[in-house]
Amino acid sequence: MKKTWVIIRWFVGILFIFSGLVKANDPHGLSYKMQEFFEAWNMHGLHDFTLSMAILMNVFEIVAGVALIVGWRMRLFSWMVLLLIIFFTFLTGYASYATNPDGSMKFRSCGCFGDCIPLDPRQSFWKDILLLILTITLVIVQNKIKPLFRSDKVNAGLVILSCIAAFGVQVYVLRYLPVVDCLPYKPGNRILELRMMPENAIPDKFDIRFVYEKKGTKQEFEMTALPDSTWTFVERKQVLVEKGKNNEPKIKDFILSDSEGNDVTENVLSIKGEHYLLFILNTEDIDMDMQWVRQLTEMIREKKKIHIVSAVPDQVRALFSFSVVQAKLPVLTCDGTAIKTAARAIPTLYKMEEDSVVAKYSAADFEKWK
Repeated sequence: MKKTWVIIRWFVGILFIFSGLVKANDPHGLSYKMQEFFEAWNMHGLHDFTLSMAILMNVFEIVAGVALIVGWRMRLFSWMVLLLIIFFTFLTGYASYATNPDGSMKFRSCGCFGDCIPLDPRQSFWKDILLLILTITLVIVQNKIKPLFRSDKVNAGLVILSCIAAFGVQVYVLRYLPVVDCLPYKPGNRILELRMMPENAIPDKFDIRFVYEKKGTKQEFEMTALPDSTWTFVERKQVLVEKGKNNEPKIKDFILSDSEGNDVTENVLSIKGEHYLLFILNTEDIDMDMQWVRQLTEMIREKKKIHIVSAVPDQVRALFSFSVVQAKLPVLTCDGTAIKTAARAIPTLYKMEEDSVVAKYSAADFEKWK
């Protein structure tokens, strides 16, 4: 029986560490997923705190996983993990059954393993149910679990080191970019190609239903079986009948518009040879004395082909109005959500060959464009 407890402890611990590390590789991704939930619950005021919440959650997952494996403070961590799993199970359960008016799922994924291992909400829900059962077992047998090492200092030291490492990894990827790029804009991918619908796509099937009312009772009818004139028409609605497969392009809503509102996406991404896209989501924390601005000026002097892409083009134009940048660089408009996916840092520089992403740089390593 003791071997069973050890296996369960290691399984849950490793899964927590793995889940935390995958999300720590890209804390912005978890932050944006949290914002989706808060929007669904009309809790928009929490948007400004989601990145901090994501960082802390990732740290706790890693630390809790290590603590379970080394058997340190099992009473504390087994209960904390149980509470976290209950919370996760609620979230994935909600995401599994929350639907749009047309019957389609409101959430495509829950973000449990980040963008590297996308699970749909129902897969995540059953995964959490299994973890919930295993964690309850650990809570029941917590007093019978022996620490991995006899020295409490060694066990505590490993947990503390995991905490430091978890914070360190996230500080690094926030300053630079994710170590493992799992996004559709990763180097080597072709943006125009990924904007297209997959060849083997199977579309969703919808049906039109009509809602009629009679004597205070509403009822839905199919088009081929409408009621008689004693019923009063209320509304017509579209209902999802059968979910399609592989019917969404990997890159959506990536549209570049010029100052006049014209779609110039294909023109820009068809430029022959080397060119650059500079993504600036917003201008809130940008100072013209930053090192990356000087690097950008150097690129302009070397006559590099550069387009600035922003969700706030007017603010960007105003920011660069007294520099050589404004005279040389066209500023294009793009949806903020698309930029959040394409550029995890503000700003992010793409080195391109036509529509193919060659390399990506954050402000911290702009000099690598050379």
